[in-house]
Amino acid sequence: MAEVVRMPLLSDTMKEGVIAGWHKKVGDKVKADDVIADVETDKATMEVMPYVDGTILYISDKKNIPVNDILAIIGKEGEDISSYLNESAAPAAPAEATPAPAATAPAAAAPVAAPDTSLASVIQMPLLSDTMKEGKIAAWLKNVGDTVKSDDVIAEVETDKATMEVMPYADGVLLYQAVPAGQGVPVNGVMAIVGKAGTDVQPYLDYYAQKDKAPAAESTSAPAPAASAPATPAAETKTESDDSRVKISPLARKMAKDKGITLSELKGSGDGGRIIKKDVENYVPAAKASTASGTAAPVIAGQESHTDIELSQMRKVIAQRLSESMFTAPHFYLKISVNMDKAMDARTAMNAISESKISFNDLVIKASAMALRKHPAVNSSWMGDFVRENHHIHIGTAVAIEDGLIVPVVKFADQKPLSAIAAEAKTLVKKAKDKKLQPQEFTGNTFTISNLGMMDIDEFTAIINPPDSCILAVGKIEATPVVENGEIVVRNIMKLTLSCDHRVVDGAVGASFLQTLKAYLENPVTMLV
Repeated sequence: MAEVVRMPLLSDTMKEGVIAGWHKKVGDKVKADDVIADVETDKATMEVMPYVDGTILYISDKKNIPVNDILAIIGKEGEDISSYLNESAAPAAPAEATPAPAATAPAAAAPVAAPDTSLASVIQMPLLSDTMKEGKIAAWLKNVGDTVKSDDVIAEVETDKATMEVMPYADGVLLYQAVPAGQGVPVNGVMAIVGKAGTDVQPYLDYYAQKDKAPAAESTSAPAPAASAPATPAAETKTESDDSRVKISPLARKMAKDKGITLSELKGSGDGGRIIKKDVENYVPAAKASTASGTAAPVIAGQESHTDIELSQMRKVIAQRLSESMFTAPHFYLKISVNMDKAMDARTAMNAISESKISFNDLVIKASAMALRKHPAVNSSWMGDFVRENHHIHIGTAVAIEDGLIVPVVKFADQKPLSAIAAEAKTLVKKAKDKKLQPQEFTGNTFTISNLGMMDIDEFTAIINPPDSCILAVGKIEATPVVENGEIVVRNIMKLTLSCDHRVVDGAVGASFLQTLKAYLENPVTMLV
């Protein structure tokens, strides 16, 4: 089945995108992570990917394409896509004079006619980040029945990267909300409908439902499993049956026997007084419960409890992407120690004159960018059947926020002075913690740095952040005794660990990169010439 690639919402003020250039043409085979076009928005020029594999069957001939309009269609070679094109090209089809009888509705195979777009507009969940699969409605700012303008914010949507605002881009009355606040809507799924008061929204819902691979009817018919719930206690009581009258689990019985504990001395905390593993482990024999003075030792009766924390969109995607990275990319690790004495002196001297205070992390960003310039293989990405060597150097820095991690990106870091890197990094970190980053500020990284030195971590290994082939883990700077020229001296040592994707970077390549990085950090003046 063909997939429609729509013009994504790439900034909170974007109403349309301008095609700056196509990288693919009709007939080309593409992968999910291929860049098919460059789109210029009101904020920046960004890359658009199809997120599906297949053949390009259609490319819009428009230069300016409104948000959510068809950009391209991907599918199987020779597949009929006329129904997708008719969605936007054909005028609203009038309803048939004689609707099919209700009894035959389930068997009807005819497609639902496109509803009248002059009466209402469907707001679909926009693609707000390159890794987003669904958006969670953090809050509805308008209610059904409210009058809205095209530039009103109707909802706040939580993605895997940030919380962003969604506008309807149409005037009218809010006729429909797909889900209450706190629930998610898949990318391109119907989120809301805005139109003339009194308009029936069902034809719009039916039309978009027919294009959904998993019809809503299937997902809403799931309550049946509840009938099987009573089976659990019944199965449990069978295991409780034994030739003894004592209710005890088989594992607890074996543990008690091994420890020589009489069952009658145990008190069960399980269902119906059943003795379980915990009761055997916590058992204190009466003879041993007394101290030498004859005073009984206190018995602590604790109560087990837990809290289930709902996953945020960000945490879901972190789990998915890093699991894929760890179990797909063959990681290996290289460690090196860096003498930071000169770097500390240089930082003090530079901060005496720099308007933006330079941190040690800024020094690592600059040094890494300079080293990547000399070792382009480390600045590469695994693309499935080829390796992409990036000529630009964009350094991502992992930032911990409430819901997880986000990686703001300092672009063209090798070309910027330390003071500019310091100012930009400080701004990006603040925006990340305030959830104000825009997509262009957290995408496009070619190399990532994760620094836990400020949290007193000596050293650690990090999981590669796709699409990068390497990530640098930075530990704290610590005064350490070292041997130089046969004498023990104290140096300020920082430990670095480079995680490498062995499909792209070999051990010797990674080691050479670390040697160059070490040389820059141990003699920072070399980064200024």
